[in-house]
Amino acid sequence: MPALSLILAQPVFSQAAIVGIEGLDDRIDDIQEDVDDDLADAQDSARFGPAQFDQGWSGSVALGFSANSGNTDTVDLNFAGRFHYGQGPWSHTFGFAGEFSEDNDVRSEEEVFATYDVNRSLNDRFYIFGLASVRYDAFDSNEWDLFAGAGPGYRIINTSDAAWRVQAGPGVRYVEDQTGANTTEVAGVVASRFYYAFTDSVFLTNDTDVLFSDDSTLVTNDLGLNFKVTDVFSTRVSYRTEYDSDPLPGYDNTDNTLGVSLVYGF
Repeated sequence: MPALSLILAQPVFSQAAIVGIEGLDDRIDDIQEDVDDDLADAQDSARFGPAQFDQGWSGSVALGFSANSGNTDTVDLNFAGRFHYGQGPWSHTFGFAGEFSEDNDVRSEEEVFATYDVNRSLNDRFYIFGLASVRYDAFDSNEWDLFAGAGPGYRIINTSDAAWRVQAGPGVRYVEDQTGANTTEVAGVVASRFYYAFTDSVFLTNDTDVLFSDDSTLVTNDLGLNFKVTDVFSTRVSYRTEYDSDPLPGYDNTDNTLGVSLVYGF
């Protein structure tokens, strides 16, 4: 049974804010089934100017639920939200999400996280950023992963059809694995966002993040192709890869996810 997704908000922006840990930002997109119910807003000129978002508040929230019974009994619940606030050259982004799943009364997924990202544009090309994120995952090699950092960013391409920006900076990372062992250390983040519009209703995005410290290196890449089907229906095909350089024994280095989403916007 497909999940029922409710999206209540002003239009969602196709290119998510860089939060430094793409896995977290992408999960917000996936939970919201963020295909952009109105892809015309992807062409909003405010995305390509010095300010990343329009002035004032905008954002979205979502709730998804599915249940199956019969040969297997499964329950899936997820929620997410992202809010933007633009004030002059400042852009603030707040995000949160949670996912819970049970398979035959056995918990199989339990994850909650939150992010905050602030950018200040210096001119049409350069900006500075600050970010913070916290993630709890009961079934990942790292049960807790917290990061805070800051640094410069640069818009390499900034046109109405294409946009590409990169940012990098130092920070502090706290990691606690499933055994209870924890470390606090200096870390760094490098992130890239690429967007290209083929037509008014078809566009491509590729988002990459690298978070590194002595404990491990996390690399996440999300490639997505987005289509506007009708005035109210849109869809997104995505392929996301997450790589952990040093997982605990019994955990894989790489997770790959192929996603196809259909959203009804209202």
